[in-house]
Amino acid sequence: MLSVVEEVSAVREAVARARKSDKTIAFVPTMGALHAGHSKLVECARGECGFVVVSIFVNPTQFGPSEDFARYPRALSDDCLVCERAKADLVFTPRVETIYPHTSAGAYVEVPALSATLEGASRPGHFRGVATVVLKLLEIVRPDRLYLGEKDYQQLLVVRRMVEEFQVSVEVRSVPTVREPDGLAMSSRNRYLDADQRQAARVLSRALAQARESVRSGEKDADRIRQVLRAAIQCERLATLDYAEVADAATLEPLKELGGGSRAVALLAVRIGGTRLIDNAVLTE
Repeated sequence: MLSVVEEVSAVREAVARARKSDKTIAFVPTMGALHAGHSKLVECARGECGFVVVSIFVNPTQFGPSEDFARYPRALSDDCLVCERAKADLVFTPRVETIYPHTSAGAYVEVPALSATLEGASRPGHFRGVATVVLKLLEIVRPDRLYLGEKDYQQLLVVRRMVEEFQVSVEVRSVPTVREPDGLAMSSRNRYLDADQRQAARVLSRALAQARESVRSGEKDADRIRQVLRAAIQCERLATLDYAEVADAATLEPLKELGGGSRAVALLAVRIGGTRLIDNAVLTE
């Protein structure tokens, strides 16, 4: 039976009981507004671990002053139903003052090497907020495995690096992006889109598919692949491109040419009306 708790002590007591039964502890951090992508994370955790904790916390420190913190969707009862169906054991719904007892300006964690570009450049302070809250939650839950989605690719790299730098005793597991039948990556922000915008949003996955096809056809010049991405986005009248990048999949350094033994990833951020969406695709293995 799913338990829903607000207090740190309740989380630690539940995890301690699970450990006494020799269960491996899994943790899935979320901001709620759960969808099939989150369900996949929980299901993967359930398949590999004996006790699954999901956090639902809309983290104020990863939103900029003009971003959508106030209107970010909050539906705890629906989210708990998603968690129950995916067979989570515990949902942790902390209050803001629990996570930030000395106000949100109390202390921060930063990963500068991976945070200054792409999302970090477009959303200053975003990854500082992400790294800080994930480290706080890891200290509360103390899981054996942490499950993150590949849709937020840069976030995945930032958290992995933070775990390495601070020698956090947790294994980071990544789960492939879950997509709608038409290719749109699952996102909590998709619900902001009206019918026309929802159709227009398919341009992100189309652009990435065209970039992959270009690589399969032998293209190695990263600038030409960037042009493929930009041209695809520009064909959609409701879309405004934020960035289209081809980068090293491990360091996010922009590439000049594909090959040479490193993996390449294409990353997009696009505004559809007032909604900002991101997506990515690995181009070379």
